[in-house]
Amino acid sequence: MKKSLLLIPLIIIACKKDPGVLETENKDSIAVSEQPASTERPDSAALKMKDSIINNAPKTKEVLQKGVMRSVKDGQIIRTVDAEQFPLTLGEEFTKDGQEFILKITDFEKPTLKAKISTKEKDFNIRFNQIKLPNGDYDGPFGRDITYEVKEKGEVWLIIGKSNMASGNTTGSFTVSVE
Repeated sequence: MKKSLLLIPLIIIACKKDPGVLETENKDSIAVSEQPASTERPDSAALKMKDSIINNAPKTKEVLQKGVMRSVKDGQIIRTVDAEQFPLTLGEEFTKDGQEFILKITDFEKPTLKAKISTKEKDFNIRFNQIKLPNGDYDGPFGRDITYEVKEKGEVWLIIGKSNMASGNTTGSFTVSVE
């Protein structure tokens, strides 16, 4: 119920936009999605959105602070999400060389985790470096797509960063889609 209440500000913001295309103008935001025109008001069923898009736009700052924890420290960007919010897409940006993005997924109970990194940047050196499993084991490296069998329930981490085995730009915007 609490998670549904956190989506209300996001839905209200979405309803105020032109129904053809949702686009935020903040440079930190990179999520754009087409929405069908609708005159219906959201009800409790509509609050259980099939796809969630979470970004860094100022209008979603409150949602980020309550629904998706985010912190930045020593070149690490850490976000924490509950697996109940899946599927979702997170927008992020590396602004300095050597940054790392850690997506901590709590209460993961599915047998398989699927995730994908997307970017519009040319020659962007980014990949899933590691996955941390609920039992504390790590596995990796991977590419920009990962499908991983998770045998235990609990917290799973996806660690994203540059590939030391490749060259290319290490700064830019990207999205991570998880289901």
